[in-house]
Amino acid sequence: MAGTAIRSGAASTLASMWSVDDRSTAKLMQNFYSSLTQSNGVSKAEALQLAQRKTRQQYPHPYYWASFVLVGNWL
Repeated sequence: MAGTAIRSGAASTLASMWSVDDRSTAKLMQNFYSSLTQSNGVSKAEALQLAQRKTRQQYPHPYYWASFVLVGNWL
């Protein structure tokens, strides 16, 4: 799916490497977009790292936060 998004013109996309939990994914996405919009100069890659760290506090097992990769433009 991530490749399809990139081929269709998206600059970047977040993709999951395995099936994910709805609640932890919703929290990770909230944290990702919060970091991306509220922090000056934070790249998408850095926002993902921050979101994973924050989500990891509530969901320590990697199943809940480690499946996400940023494909395409990281900036």
